[in-house]
Amino acid sequence: MKKLVTLFMIMALATLTAKAALAGDTLADAKKKGVLVVGCKDSLPPFGYIDEKTRQIVGYDIDFVKAIAKKMGVKLELKPVTSASRMPQLQEGHIDIIAATMTKNAERAKVIDFSHTYFFTGQKFITKTGSVKSLKDLEGKRIGTAKGSTSEQNVKNAIPTATVLSFDDYPQAFLALQQGKVAAVTTDEAILAGILAKTPKNLKGKFEIPNVQISDEPYGLGMRKDDTNLVNFVNKTILDMEKSGEAKKIFDKWFGPKSEAPLKRNFKITI
Repeated sequence: MKKLVTLFMIMALATLTAKAALAGDTLADAKKKGVLVVGCKDSLPPFGYIDEKTRQIVGYDIDFVKAIAKKMGVKLELKPVTSASRMPQLQEGHIDIIAATMTKNAERAKVIDFSHTYFFTGQKFITKTGSVKSLKDLEGKRIGTAKGSTSEQNVKNAIPTATVLSFDDYPQAFLALQQGKVAAVTTDEAILAGILAKTPKNLKGKFEIPNVQISDEPYGLGMRKDDTNLVNFVNKTILDMEKSGEAKKIFDKWFGPKSEAPLKRNFKITI
């Protein structure tokens, strides 16, 4: 029995040590390895998607972490993640930072640390044009979104009578809308605008984003809990990007008047 208790204590200590090691000092480790590993979306324009010409992942999120890696003096390695897999991938040590349209909220902040808000949007819907004027029009309907996203819970709270169908990603949810399997797709307006921007010509005008918003969505870059040096480095870098105008330049590139998904920049990166 004594040996069993001792073995249990050793195993528990090993687990705690492993967890502590994961929190560790990712900034120092990344500099030592010369690589920063970032989890990002690869099918969600304009935040993260594969460019047809270069076959490289590009987007708003990607430009931010490129700037962070450059400031750190290391190479950038991108690993595709989904809304459901991004936090486990971070906690298990497979990635160093999450840059994947991740909303900051109190529940997530208990488990991981976030950077300052680097993008701000609100949750809305894509629907067939003219079919939705208010939330009442979606009562009792089927609504698609992505697994593991804040959008799931937000829409359940906003429309309790709706049936929420969760897909692996938003393109799949939008396909379900085209097929008539759901009455709407819900997530952040910026993501929805990106989806509509990439729709084929034969679908242009058939879908819209009604002026119906159910939440505010501040995005943060996710890092392991108590990974203080990395959090401080990332925060200083993106604040400097705001001051220099680089952050606005990235926004204008992906959401400016000449972009495929034009939006107004109604935020600044601040402490």
